[in-house]
Amino acid sequence: MRLLVDTNRYADMDAGVPEVVERFESASELWLSLIVLGELYAGFVLGGRKESNEKNLRGFLNKPSVGVLFPNEETARYYGDIFQAVRRQGTPLPTNDLWIAAQALQHDLTLDTRDQHFQHVPGLKLVLPLE
Repeated sequence: MRLLVDTNRYADMDAGVPEVVERFESASELWLSLIVLGELYAGFVLGGRKESNEKNLRGFLNKPSVGVLFPNEETARYYGDIFQAVRRQGTPLPTNDLWIAAQALQHDLTLDTRDQHFQHVPGLKLVLPLE
């Protein structure tokens, strides 16, 4: 499975949540959006474990199966399409999540997240926690 990791699922993995750790270990590819990296670093500076969190993140990013996705013009086009679709449905998403969804669609990745609102994005493949 090729996964795009949302911020909350990276946090779950870092906390040792068994189902997430197992899924990440069995995935063929794990990707972090630059947007997710920004959210993680923002959380690190607000927390009390900045250095250890950054060290853990560096270790994760150094794994051969992990990569970082950078937005580009194609990402922006997906963003626009998603923005229009969720707005027409009356189910807008936070801006960062629009970018994350755009990259998942652009690169044909499954988004691993706890955020149920991603279900409103047409065509987006998801791994969501059981209710």
